[in-house]
Amino acid sequence: MSTLAHTMMTAARSADSGLTGPGELDRYPYAEAPVADRVGAPAWDGADPELGRVGRRAAGSRGRGLHGQLVQQLGQMIVSGDLGADRPLVPEEIGQRFEVSRTVVRESLRVLEAKGLVSARPNVGTRVRPVSDWNLLDPDIIEWRAFGPQRDDQRRELSELRWTIEPLAARLAAGHGREEVQQRLSDMVEIMSHAMAQGDTLTFSRADTEFHTLLIQIAGNRMLEHLSGIVSAALQVSGGPVTGCDRPNEGSLALHARIVDALGSGDGTAAEAAMRQLLTVHPEVERVVPAPREH
Repeated sequence: MSTLAHTMMTAARSADSGLTGPGELDRYPYAEAPVADRVGAPAWDGADPELGRVGRRAAGSRGRGLHGQLVQQLGQMIVSGDLGADRPLVPEEIGQRFEVSRTVVRESLRVLEAKGLVSARPNVGTRVRPVSDWNLLDPDIIEWRAFGPQRDDQRRELSELRWTIEPLAARLAAGHGREEVQQRLSDMVEIMSHAMAQGDTLTFSRADTEFHTLLIQIAGNRMLEHLSGIVSAALQVSGGPVTGCDRPNEGSLALHARIVDALGSGDGTAAEAAMRQLLTVHPEVERVVPAPREH
């Protein structure tokens, strides 16, 4: 086993034992109360009682501090529907409810405003915005939706988006490969192989995420490169088998290796075809996102 593979697998086991790493996603379940039950409820009714004091949720804080934790709490409550559209958010009430300072509340609301979840206007105050205004490509919102009531829609939409982005990225990357990048991709395949042999799904997932993220970053298209974070988030929050990457087996591993070989030989068509095959598990995915037409 290479040094890189050993290091990555050791780090994964440490994270799995509770020592969270800087890139690990928090996963909070939502209470899926019917929408009708929320109508007319006070602003904080329906929220998990354990959210009472932000500082108590240390297990999922990832070292974010009170500000980051409050962003998580409020973001999850908005995305889950516990705080519905046009609901007023009163900073004083938030501070009292979560036992944080006015400064923490103010900075947290600014972050949520940047994500399109809330709006703040003079003489109106801060209110929750409708879904149509949310930045649905924001990695945090992807995470919150993936573990909220919209989880099925989120998984389907992410799968469709990957079907659009990644085959193109694979084809473009075949013309922009560099030796060190090729080696890094090969290393990820090696790590996945060792992880699969040992039943280490966490390490497999992390290597797989790096493989796909790196592939997009070397496609030579800066707009695609900006979408690499979306693919990374999609891989980490898929929540079930949507693509071949979610089902570690010899077949998916061979397709990763085939992509690397195609990139090494500069065969963009073969790289694109292998990526399409890798991303196809369920027939409905192909029906929703057809292959590009030939001109």
